[in-house]
This record gives sequence, C-alpha cells and structure tokens, in this order.
Amino acid sequence: MVRKSRRSKSARAPKKHGVLFRTVRSVLLLGVLLVFGVVLLYGMWAAVYPLDRLGEMPQRSIVYDMDGRPLSRLHGENRIVVKLEDVSEHFVDALLAREDSRFYSHRGIDPIGIARAIMRNVMARSVRQGASTITQQLARNTYPLGGRNLHRKALEAMLALRLEAKLSKDEILEHYMNRIYFGSGFYGIETASQAYFGKPSKDLSKSEGALLAGIIRSPGRFSPFNNLEGAIKERNTVLDRLVAIDKLEKEEAESIKRWPVKVQERSTRSSQENYAMDAIMRDLDFILQNQQTEDGGLH
Repeated sequence: MVRKSRRSKSARAPKKHGVLFRTVRSVLLLGVLLVFGVVLLYGMWAAVYPLDRLGEMPQRSIVYDMDGRPLSRLHGENRIVVKLEDVSEHFVDALLAREDSRFYSHRGIDPIGIARAIMRNVMARSVRQGASTITQQLARNTYPLGGRNLHRKALEAMLALRLEAKLSKDEILEHYMNRIYFGSGFYGIETASQAYFGKPSKDLSKSEGALLAGIIRSPGRFSPFNNLEGAIKERNTVLDRLVAIDKLEKEEAESIKRWPVKVQERSTRSSQENYAMDAIMRDLDFILQNQQTEDGGLH
C-alpha cells in the first residue's frame, strides 16, 4: 500500500496561487494599457478640433433707423454676445447651482458629480440625472460630436480637459452663456433676458435669473412664452438648489417663490416693418453674396 504524501499537495498549492497571481496581474496590466490607449486616442482626436470655433457664434444682422436706433434683425441666430461682467450675478449663481456647482474646482470632469448621478440613476432605475459639467456641455454645443453614446461622451470629456487647459474658467463660462439656447428662437443670456423680461441681462433679479437658469435643460418645453407655469416650477427647483449649496437663505427663497413672474408679450413685426425689411433684403442681395447675409452679424 502506497501512502499519498501531504508534501506533494502542499507543494502544488503555491504553484496554483502563483499562476492565479500572474493571470490577475496580466489582466490588470492589459486593462491599464487599454485605458491608456483609449485616452491617448481620444486625446489626439480632441486636439483636432479648433479652439477658435468657440468664439464663432452667429448673430442676427441689425438694421438701424435714420437716428441710429435698432429697428429690426435679419438672418443669423437670434443672439447678442455679452461679456461675463455684464451679466447679473443672480443669473451666474443660479446657473452654477443648476448645472455645475463645482465648476470652479474641477478641471473639466467632475468625478463627484458622476458618482452622484450614477447613484441616483441606479436608485431611480432610470436615467434621471446627467453628469456633464458646463465645460463638457460647451464642448458638446460647439462641436459636432455625434449622438448619445459612449464614443461621444469620451470625446466630449477629452475636449473638456483640453478647454480647461487652454481657457480660464471665466472664459469658458462666458462662451457657454452666450451659446446656449433658451427656447422660442433665443440664443444666449442677453437675448433671452431682453425677449422674456424686456431688460439687459445685467439687471436680472434673483427670480428672473433662477427662471432662465431653470429652463436651460429643456428650453423648448419650458419657454416662458409657451409654458410659464412649467418655467416657474423650474425656477423654484433652482431656488431650492441655491439654498442647498448655501447661496441663498431658505426664508428668502420661499419669499421669492411668492413673487409674481412678469413676462413681456412676444413681439410681432408690423406690416410696415415687414415691407422695409423686404426692401433691405432686396438691396443686400445686389451688393453681398448670399452666404454673407445668411451668416448674419452685419450692422
């Protein structure tokens, strides 16, 4: 009778552990190399997009009367570009509270925001919250990155890192505020402020600033001209968020919620103005190329 040696079993155990360790190490190394390769690829891809595209925001051509006063606008996107310092702090605070409260602390991608969004989406069992920073949104709104997929998100993230490396935070915020859509054909904070409230954006109140910040995620649905009740609900959500990040006292927020919201009536052009604009367009067709008039930005 041959007795099995315990020594042979114990000798084989370290060997099995060694193989397992080397396998795990190889898999981890392969994963690191794969991630590095993807980051390198998308980093090189993001470098192809020209940064000067950020400042290319078509504005409507402005027509003046004989006294030099603006009479009407033609072609181009309905946008008036303004400097960050010419925008109300109430809107800036509301915008950051709504879209990216850690804007001035992250470098284009917010890991904390991503983790929070994943947790809330898992708990809700649906996609309820995104995790795009303002810088990522600016990249998405400026460049044609494709549809809602992992490829676009990866390219968007690398572009955001590049923008953060080349531009100051204030420059990024200024580009963003001038580029975003506010519904009813209005682009940029200045045009939206004048259209909805009849005042320059530097004069927006806390209530008005919160309302405009609130409609950014769904401007077509919550345009104050089409859905004032929905816009007010979004404003209240922004006010609550301002309270949560200690930018507004709860008592003041509740008081603001009781304020009436006065939105001016949508302007319509008179038949005389239509006639004048038609005549101007006919003259422009004689002296300018079609692309020059279609791009807008003329005075």
